[in-house]
Amino acid sequence: MKIQGKMFMWLSLFLLIVAVVYGVWSKEPVGTTALFLAFGLAIMIGFYLGFTAKRVDVGAQDNKEADVADDAGEVGFFSPHSWQPLFLGIGGAFVFLGVAVGWWLVYFALPVILASIWGWVFEYYRGENRTQ
Repeated sequence: MKIQGKMFMWLSLFLLIVAVVYGVWSKEPVGTTALFLAFGLAIMIGFYLGFTAKRVDVGAQDNKEADVADDAGEVGFFSPHSWQPLFLGIGGAFVFLGVAVGWWLVYFALPVILASIWGWVFEYYRGENRTQ
């Protein structure tokens, strides 16, 4: 995690320089603001990763003599049969379409989003995968 924190800190420095040069050169406020916001995001992520790296064990990515296989292992549990992300994506697409077409479309997208979030959170509390 330490190397990722350093990478984001270098990225934030680069974005700061680019934002200042772009702002002085173009005098365009929207792009300059976006670059400064990207700088802020990169420095927050870099600070978080550096802060967290001090409190966790050293990973294989921080060891210069580690092999790729040293970092192998279980990443986490991912539901292989969940349809909820598809419906959440469809609801999100309708929200963004509502911004372009008309705000009335958001009223139809919100129930889809809420139902898919509800289903995703509680999908293992019912059906064949229910714990006894």
